[in-house]
Amino acid sequence: MEIINEKNFEEKTKEGVVLVDFFANWCGPCRMMGPILDEVQESLSDKVKIYKVDVDEDEKLARSFGIMSIPTLILFVDGKETEKHIGLWMKDQVVETLQKYL
Repeated sequence: MEIINEKNFEEKTKEGVVLVDFFANWCGPCRMMGPILDEVQESLSDKVKIYKVDVDEDEKLARSFGIMSIPTLILFVDGKETEKHIGLWMKDQVVETLQKYL
């Protein structure tokens, strides 16, 4: 899964349905979220883009979205933030949420 940053964030999230996972390598729940998002990406790859933002590497970007806890997942539709989820999210919950925007 591609890690994006402040430089390419706007470009990557401006079109379509995009889920962004704000994470850190040291975060246990974030590490658990990774394989779940890989499965979601595999099953919805033609309809949804999923990216990651490392909050330690890109603190300014994380702050701009008010990230206080990780993992935080933010759903963008055509560049607009539509939903935010804090904490571990099960695959069926992620898919169900994404389906609303497809």
